[in-house]
Amino acid sequence: MASDQIRTRFAPSPTGFLHIGGARTALFNWLYTRRHEGTFVLRVEDTDQVRSTEESTQAILDAMTWLGLNWDEGPYFQAERVAIHREMVQKLIDEGKAYYCTCSPSELEAKRKKALTEGRKPKYDGTCRNRGLSRSPDAVVRFLCPEVGVTVMHDLIKGNISFNNEELDDLIIERADGYPTYNFAVVVDDAQMGITHVIRGDDHVNNTPKQIRIYEALGYEAPLFGHVPMILGSDKARLSKRHGATSVMAYQEMGYLPEALVKDLVRLGWSHGDQEIFTLEELVRKFSLEAVGKSAAVFNPEKLLWLNQQYIMAYPEEKLVEAMHPFWEKRVFDASNRRFISKVTADLRTRAKTLVEMADASAFYFQQEVEYDPAAAAKFLTPEYGSHLEAVVERISGIGDYTKDGLETFLRALAEERGTKLKWIAQALRVALTGKTISPGIDEVMVTLGKERVIERIERALARIGAGN
Repeated sequence: MASDQIRTRFAPSPTGFLHIGGARTALFNWLYTRRHEGTFVLRVEDTDQVRSTEESTQAILDAMTWLGLNWDEGPYFQAERVAIHREMVQKLIDEGKAYYCTCSPSELEAKRKKALTEGRKPKYDGTCRNRGLSRSPDAVVRFLCPEVGVTVMHDLIKGNISFNNEELDDLIIERADGYPTYNFAVVVDDAQMGITHVIRGDDHVNNTPKQIRIYEALGYEAPLFGHVPMILGSDKARLSKRHGATSVMAYQEMGYLPEALVKDLVRLGWSHGDQEIFTLEELVRKFSLEAVGKSAAVFNPEKLLWLNQQYIMAYPEEKLVEAMHPFWEKRVFDASNRRFISKVTADLRTRAKTLVEMADASAFYFQQEVEYDPAAAAKFLTPEYGSHLEAVVERISGIGDYTKDGLETFLRALAEERGTKLKWIAQALRVALTGKTISPGIDEVMVTLGKERVIERIERALARIGAGN
């Protein structure tokens, strides 16, 4: 199949947020399409009128946009195509390939239990197959599945998979309310949208033979299928909320960069040697379905956290500052001074694993009055250390080289002059300037705060010491 013919799709149901598994499916489709210069279609499968919401639709679109998974066509909405689906259902009825069924839910449940008791597969027993029923308020439409033969699927990831047709069910393709079921609507939409490759989770493997039979009944050519393995938690159980956040946008709120999540997701089931970090261009160039594993992948939150830290350290300054703004705004920090916040970001980027962590650690830069940690103040804001602070504040105004190197030279000389270790002066300064005993390098902090604010904060700390607090 020529590369310019390739058309893939991502077709989420808007019944909740975009979760990790769905995002990885979207990513694999997107990478495959971009590598082959094809067309990536976004289709929202919203025919579940009870559970589908506009809020969920928007959340999915926002998550796709945040991850950088841009689509070439769409979003199309399945619910807007119901008339087309009904037309295709009628076509099958007219051709004797589908039929009306009025078996009630209680009757179906009784049939299911009876089949299980008798050791048979609990599929529909064909009661209404040959009754020639017409449309009625309580009638559903069932697809007439062949009862003999074998349906073979060549899976691009799993290889050939065979299904005995006698195991297949006369599945419902239109509900009594006139809306199509998933297995029917997805076939019609994929066929009419020219989808050539269906890449999806392997929980859909058992749907595939049913869909292939529907393609054939409608006279459509079936696409190529590739089923990616499921994602497990650290305990090897299917990934769920108990393993931590599963919503994509929850990771945005927790301060993860989209590039880090994308690179972590792609490694869940796909690999390229031992390489851990890729540019997006590298991923597009190197991605292939042949390299997708057949076994389930394990999601490791610690690995994602490490990867996020690597991306924070390597992120372009402009993009990192932009990514930080929502977190500063949430804390009502004044981030309007571009030069100042660039320095704050530079000070903290090598120390933070998430943007939330960076925002929390940056609080002292924005505070009008530093909030002292009680233990830190009790240890370092004392008369003994106060004398070091007095020496700093007396001489700092005269420092000509107010740079990181210049301040380091100044503090080392002061420590030698006063017959003490640099770390004691530095720790007293750190508590006076940040309120804590842990921060970026004290010379970096002093440069970012600026000489005027450094003096103000030291004098406030000295006033506290003098007041005996």
